[in-house]
Amino acid sequence: MNLLQLIDLVASGEDGARQFKSDIRNAESLASEMAAFANAEGGSILIGVTDNGSIKGLESSDVSRINQLISNAASHLVRSPLTVQTENILLENRNVVIVLTVPKGIDKPYFDKNGVIWLKCGADKRRVNTKEELRRLFQITNQFHADELPSKAEVDSLDKLRFRDFLKTTYQQEYPETDEKLKKLLQNMNLATDTGKLNLACVLLFAEKPEWIVPQFVVKAVRFPGNEIHQSEYLDIEDFTGALGAIFEGAMAFLMRNMHKVQAGRGINAPGTPEIPPVVFEELLVNALIHRDYFVSAPIRLFLFDNRIEIISPGHLPNNLTVAKIKTGNSNIRNPTLVSYVAKGLLPYRGLGSGIKRAIDAWPEIDFIDDRDGCLFTAIVHRKTIDGSVESSVESSVESSVEIDNPVLEQFRLNPELTLHALAKTLGISLRATEKRVANLQEKKQLKHIGPKKGGYWQVL
Repeated sequence: MNLLQLIDLVASGEDGARQFKSDIRNAESLASEMAAFANAEGGSILIGVTDNGSIKGLESSDVSRINQLISNAASHLVRSPLTVQTENILLENRNVVIVLTVPKGIDKPYFDKNGVIWLKCGADKRRVNTKEELRRLFQITNQFHADELPSKAEVDSLDKLRFRDFLKTTYQQEYPETDEKLKKLLQNMNLATDTGKLNLACVLLFAEKPEWIVPQFVVKAVRFPGNEIHQSEYLDIEDFTGALGAIFEGAMAFLMRNMHKVQAGRGINAPGTPEIPPVVFEELLVNALIHRDYFVSAPIRLFLFDNRIEIISPGHLPNNLTVAKIKTGNSNIRNPTLVSYVAKGLLPYRGLGSGIKRAIDAWPEIDFIDDRDGCLFTAIVHRKTIDGSVESSVESSVESSVEIDNPVLEQFRLNPELTLHALAKTLGISLRATEKRVANLQEKKQLKHIGPKKGGYWQVL
């Protein structure tokens, strides 16, 4: 680096990768700065530059003293020791600016002499003071992952039918005869802790009622009128709970019923084609479910507006990933246990970082927002104005007293003796959601049940 480059660098000011120090006399303070940079993406400390950007430099007598102090701090006051580099830049007044470069750490987390973990916070630094931050730091270094977190659930919380079918289909193995054998099997599959507690991956995939154990990890979907979020107005709303497979199917069904259908040259009795290819939402929903940050206790949100559809996931992109990188197919697995089992057919997941590319290829009108301050990742799928389309959304059903395109009414027209359990399976949604929709249609006098509860039939009015 020459003097002109130094001047340009200082002119850009301090930030998360660059800090100014007029002088250094405290080795412990310097060690904490080094640890913060190493726990982040690395950075530089310009010694001989004041906080306001004035380049005064250091006298020759200070240079040897500070170099010795740097060596002592990096070798003895940071755990694990750091290998840093220094470069001396000569100023016109014959003073020197020391550019101290701290690399991104490969043995995170780094501690100072007192065992404190420091993180960069803009141009400053702060202590790690929550379990969530500490867990995320260990997650970045592949030492610990959120999907391995132990839950309070025991083996009796498993959905035995779902897990039995998975064992038989995937491993050609029978369901264990005893709880002790089941516990051992789950431990061997990395789905339970040494004490027999189900971990988060197991709960999300195979528990009978995951929402009772981890109620925060659900999908909340809302269809708003217009293009803005309303506090009290909505056209359709539903929370999707259960195992990840059920959540995925429910969210997909919500999207399909709230999107326009295009005739696309088909006959009047043929179902329309969704305005946006379903594969787009298959990829984006699966990506949200398995790559979200499960250290953040918040639901995935699915918002539908007239001009766009937003899928908002807790957690920004991990490590060095950027929006540009994921568009080219780069990936970083945040929840490896979850991914390993989803890839066995539990969700339509293809892996290899191809999901985002596949979604963009099918529908280029997608924007991604990586909000690192808000710890959110948002996929925005832009809708197009479709002339002559037939809407099957809730908006059209509210305006129409007959609700010709309502999927519940369509199924009962085809089979008046259809049970609610069978209807839920056909629509790909939960039984509770099905009951709510049927009750709503009954209240609006569009559907009526004739005869006894068992053995009767449904009449579309």
